Amino acid sequence: MSEPFNPFSLKDKTILVTGASSGIGRAVAIVCSKMGAAVIITGRNAERLQDTFLQLEGDCNMQLAADLSDSDQIDTLVAKLPEINGVVHCAGVGDRSLLKMVKEKDISKVMRTNFEAPVLLQKALLKKKKLKQASSVVFIASRAPFAPTVGNGIYAASKGALIAYAKVLGLEVANQLIRVNCICPAMVWTELVKRDAEMNGVDYHEEELKYPLKRYGQPEDVANLAVYLLSDASSWMTGSCIDITGGGEFTLKS
Repeated sequence: MSEPFNPFSLKDKTILVTGASSGIGRAVAIVCSKMGAAVIITGRNAERLQDTFLQLEGDCNMQLAADLSDSDQIDTLVAKLPEINGVVHCAGVGDRSLLKMVKEKDISKVMRTNFEAPVLLQKALLKKKKLKQASSVVFIASRAPFAPTVGNGIYAASKGALIAYAKVLGLEVANQLIRVNCICPAMVWTELVKRDAEMNGVDYHEEELKYPLKRYGQPEDVANLAVYLLSDASSWMTGSCIDITGGGEFTLKS
C-alpha cells in the first residue's frame, strides 16, 4: 500500500539547521526530523547542541558544532557536509542599545552573527556545490526592520540587510531552481526574548495579550512555517518575505 500523499513531507531530504542549540533553531531541527528529514544541526554550544540532537527523530542525523562568526570554522563545517536539500539559517544574537550609546564592538558583534555569518556560510555552500538542484534556503529574519522600537536599531539593521541579501540571492540561484525565502517573526518566546524581558523589567506576559491572538509565538510556530518552505509544497515560491505575527502588526510596533 502506497503512503498517503503529503506535499509537506521532508522524507528523503537532508536539511542543515544553524543556531540549532536553542530557540527557533532547535524547534526547526526537531520538527524537520519529525517530518522525515535527515537533519544536520550546528551551533556554538556543543552541550546544548547535544541536547537538541537527542530530541531528533530518525537515525540519519548529524551534529557539527561550529562558531559561524569564524570563517575557518565555516570552511571546516562545509567540508564535512554531504549534499543537502535545504538550509535554515537560524543563528542570531540580539542587542538593546540606544543609538547614541552604541559602540563599534556592538555593531561588529551583531552584524557578524546576524548578517555576515549566514552570507559567508551560504557562499561556501554554493562554491562547494553542497546544495542540490531545487533546494530551499530559508533565512529567519524579523519584523524588526519594519516595526522600529527604541533600542533595537542595530538588530533591526542586521535583519534588514539579511532580507535584502536574500532577495538578490534568490535571483542568482534561480537558474538552479534553488528557492530563497525569509521568515519574519514578531515576538517569539525564545531564550533571547526571556533575557530581554528580565534585563528591561518588562512584563511580556502582559504585553502579549495585546496581540489579536493573545499570545506571542512559540518556536514551533516558526518551525512549521519553515517546514512548508523546505517542502515541495512551496516549489513555486522564492524571493518572499513572510510575516508570522499573531496579528501583532495590526496593533503594535513590535
